[in-house]
Amino acid sequence: MTRVRPTDPVAFQEIDHSPGLRRALGRWDLTAIGINQVIGVSVFLLPSQIAAIVGAWSPIGVAVVGLTSLSVALCFAELASRFEGTGGPYLYTRHAFGDFFGFEVGWMQWFTRAASQSAVMAGTAVALGYYWPAINAGWPRVALIAALALMHAWINVRGIRYGAAVIDVLTVAKLLPLAVFIVVGLWHVEPARLTTLPPLTVGQALSGALVLLFMYGGYEVVPVPGGEMIDPRRDVPFALVVTILSVTTVMTLAQAVTQGVLPDLARHSTPVADAAAVFLGSGGALLVGVGSVVSMTGNNAGQVLTGARMIFALAEQRQLPGWFARVHPRYRTPVNAVLFTSAVALVLALSGSFAKLAVVAAVARLVMYGGCAAAVLKLRRHPEGLQPATFVTPLGPTVPIVALIVSTAIAFGATRDQLLGGLAALGAGAGLYACGAALSGPRTRG
Repeated sequence: MTRVRPTDPVAFQEIDHSPGLRRALGRWDLTAIGINQVIGVSVFLLPSQIAAIVGAWSPIGVAVVGLTSLSVALCFAELASRFEGTGGPYLYTRHAFGDFFGFEVGWMQWFTRAASQSAVMAGTAVALGYYWPAINAGWPRVALIAALALMHAWINVRGIRYGAAVIDVLTVAKLLPLAVFIVVGLWHVEPARLTTLPPLTVGQALSGALVLLFMYGGYEVVPVPGGEMIDPRRDVPFALVVTILSVTTVMTLAQAVTQGVLPDLARHSTPVADAAAVFLGSGGALLVGVGSVVSMTGNNAGQVLTGARMIFALAEQRQLPGWFARVHPRYRTPVNAVLFTSAVALVLALSGSFAKLAVVAAVARLVMYGGCAAAVLKLRRHPEGLQPATFVTPLGPTVPIVALIVSTAIAFGATRDQLLGGLAALGAGAGLYACGAALSGPRTRG
């Protein structure tokens, strides 16, 4: 089905369905994708960094920022309840603000997914190198990273159910060590380390909040594979809310345990593993170590699945060459998008370029979060050409405005390098958009 907004100066076409893709994802698959993307390696490493900034306030900070992130997730949920196609934030912002802004959102989301995938693959080699040093250098490192890229590409080419099943299993596998750590660790917490709260300056609170906003990032990928969901307009809002509430609970409790067990948390580079060693011994530390590797593997699987669908969506909407929108005739997956995204991530991982590209994440989230929050306000007033929302964010304009404030805070908290890197990526996206517009020629009016 094609819809054209008559108010646009240029015909705007939105493809609501992707007939070549198989609709097979349910709400719990989407929830697993969301949890898997938020709970990556950061939950195992960041507790000490948060404690170094806000001290004993860190568990409270984790909980507050989690609930703050819910404001952005609710905006995504309302928008998702109007759409059924592939692309998530790209579709929403494109419909609300036009081709160019939508393209920039889609480009930045794909760019960060590819860079994140490469970083996670490289990080897996580092994590395994702790137990097997040879794997983190020379040809063993190359072989491991290449094997990870090929494995995830093969799984995602074979079918959406294969990719989702792997993520489902790995999400459960990563949560089990954390569950053991939390349940056992709560009995070993020293209450005074959580209740003795030092003075907290506004600067400390803002710095901690900005770090935590990045820690909670990832849920924005939940609506991306919309063209492969059984009932996206109802299941995506459910999955987004459950994702944020679940990860907020897990990460708050993990922070509380590490804070309550380790007397000098800020000085530990592997805080969860070190805390586990205190009350579970070396076996507990190994369990957490294995859990972190599983967590990275699951996160990597999610990066491939959602990153490929982003570039597929851009091609499906004719903003990239149609080659990227090719669907496998048997498996009904975006095969070329999967292979291309995996190849780019592999090159970045082997070259080490991902470290430089990480600075783009701040501006990418600013554009995605802020764009979607503004899109909620815009599409409430002008819903022409859209299906009625099955989920409406409560409290009128309050939640989208809070989400806009959260997005703006990311910009104020970004470093100079992050802002320059993000602007450079946006500039590259603008160049791609201009090339695509020139090659496609003038558009006809609807």
